[in-house]
Amino acid sequence: MSTTQSERLRGLLEPLVSAADLDLEEIELSRAGRRRVLRVVVDSEEGVDLDACAELSRVISDRLDESDAMGEGEYQLEVTSPGAERPLSEHRHYVRAKGRLARFQLTTPDGKPGEELVARILDVDDEGLDLEVPGVKGRKPTARRLAFDEIAKARVELEFNRKDKNGIQKEEEA
Repeated sequence: MSTTQSERLRGLLEPLVSAADLDLEEIELSRAGRRRVLRVVVDSEEGVDLDACAELSRVISDRLDESDAMGEGEYQLEVTSPGAERPLSEHRHYVRAKGRLARFQLTTPDGKPGEELVARILDVDDEGLDLEVPGVKGRKPTARRLAFDEIAKARVELEFNRKDKNGIQKEEEA
């Protein structure tokens, strides 16, 4: 999608998403055969349920029909949440992931991707993250501080057997 079209769509859709008390995370326009697919990814502090996506989809569809932002060709609209293994790129993403396990690709001193680290996000501030690195082979977990500029990429890890602080099995949240 061209930068101009992306900016135009963002300017058109952001107020609609904000009015629904959601954050516009991503707009992606791709091809599926002869048809185009407009994928709008939204999120919030509490997550996004199916009803919110459906309602926002109707509002966005109406607004797109009123404008010429998509041109004359056919397109399919998808309004969705980031998913369970969402990438973390904004400060708010890390805040929302507190308590979750994440996989970090760290940067090297020359700024290139380096080692991988899997750790639980305990706290987030303006400079970085406080992490708990799981122990290996019966060892206790260790604390680690990670500055944002040390992170090349980060993604939430899906956990099927996560237990809460009382040792009770928790279901994974998407």
